[in-house]
Amino acid sequence: MGKYKACFQCINEECCETYQLNEVVYRCKRCGNLLEVVHDLKLLRERTKEEWRELFDNRYRRQIWPYGSSVWGKKEWVCPYVEDTNVVSMYEGATNLFWAERFGKQVGVEDIWLKMCGNSHTGSFKDLGMTVLVSVVKQMVADGADIPAVACASTGDTSAALAAYCASAGIRAIVFLPKNKVSVAQLVQPISNGALVLSLDTDFDGCMEMVQKICTEHNIYLANSMNSLRIEGQKTVSIELCQQFDWEVPDWVIIPGGNLGNVSALGKGFLIMYELGLVDKLPRIVCAQAQRANPLYLSYLKGFKEFHPVKAQKTLASAIQIGNPVSVNKAIKTLKMFDGIVEQASEEELANAAALVDRTGTFNCPHTGVAVAVFLKLLERKVFKPQDRVVIISTAHGLKFVEFKIGYHQGTLEGFSSKYANSPVELPPDLGAVKDAIFENM
Repeated sequence: MGKYKACFQCINEECCETYQLNEVVYRCKRCGNLLEVVHDLKLLRERTKEEWRELFDNRYRRQIWPYGSSVWGKKEWVCPYVEDTNVVSMYEGATNLFWAERFGKQVGVEDIWLKMCGNSHTGSFKDLGMTVLVSVVKQMVADGADIPAVACASTGDTSAALAAYCASAGIRAIVFLPKNKVSVAQLVQPISNGALVLSLDTDFDGCMEMVQKICTEHNIYLANSMNSLRIEGQKTVSIELCQQFDWEVPDWVIIPGGNLGNVSALGKGFLIMYELGLVDKLPRIVCAQAQRANPLYLSYLKGFKEFHPVKAQKTLASAIQIGNPVSVNKAIKTLKMFDGIVEQASEEELANAAALVDRTGTFNCPHTGVAVAVFLKLLERKVFKPQDRVVIISTAHGLKFVEFKIGYHQGTLEGFSSKYANSPVELPPDLGAVKDAIFENM
């Protein structure tokens, strides 16, 4: 499978136990900490930074299987273990890095960008990690492993990605969803792709507890982000956005945080580029949390000296309604390394922020609204320098959350008024009334 090598390694620096990628293992068997995928950097350094850049640029969006995928176009850095014939890909990645020029002019920032990760096969960044995880499972099955199914707990987007990639691979998918806590669009995706959908009368943390027990007892493979294979795919967001900037690093990256795997994924992407010399600096990372599900923010206020899970309250940003994030230790380690900031947004702030940026031509999920609201808060506090380049990670497509959009513009969301509501004007089929309505609103 090529000369490049990778393995699982315990994140505890005092342990560093290693495991092969084809082992069914999610935590260190010695100390219980989470694992991460580590690569043999000595082998990777045999190519120069110019050679890596040229290789990745030549593959980008091309139709040579599987390298046209922006994940598998960086296969040597992601998962060299999988043979090309066992890659399960929807040509994920290569999403728009959108210069939010009009929004930036409104708020007084010139160099502001939205990385539109929701412009993907199932409508969220979760595709980036799921292509790697399901491909590894397909490789393991091809090598003789007995894996009857792959399962995940989800607030919506993970289940959609798992179901789609498993359907493509011909592998059974099982998803655990908190009952009545995901959008209709998110629910219908795994149903349509043939997954076994279990709707539990609990929250995400309850679903997560259940799926871990099932996977441990019945050899079902776990697909949540505590499985570090997911992080390997998601780290390509960092690599790709630098590639789109002609291998320049932004000054700031802001991302919504729920289960917190994406925070460490961003860090991993930037670090491998830095270690191999493709970039010469690291950005600062901001994790944006919903105020009603903010355990990392509360820990940040105390300098990360302690962390306590919370009971997540109902939030419009349902995909990050998580009070006991699995990847918290990885996230804290990353934020310390990247001089990171954690900030929160209220329901009113996130809803109005999503609507404000929508008015400049985007169509964002409520979780992106959390990140935009946090950006506006930090801007008001003058955290950014005038020349700073800021990238906001938009994690999912707004079409997955139409109930939120409709409720906002109809003014039916509870607890606050919709500052930028834009409801239809209902009129009789009368030319004079139509003209009046048009010119009154010009």
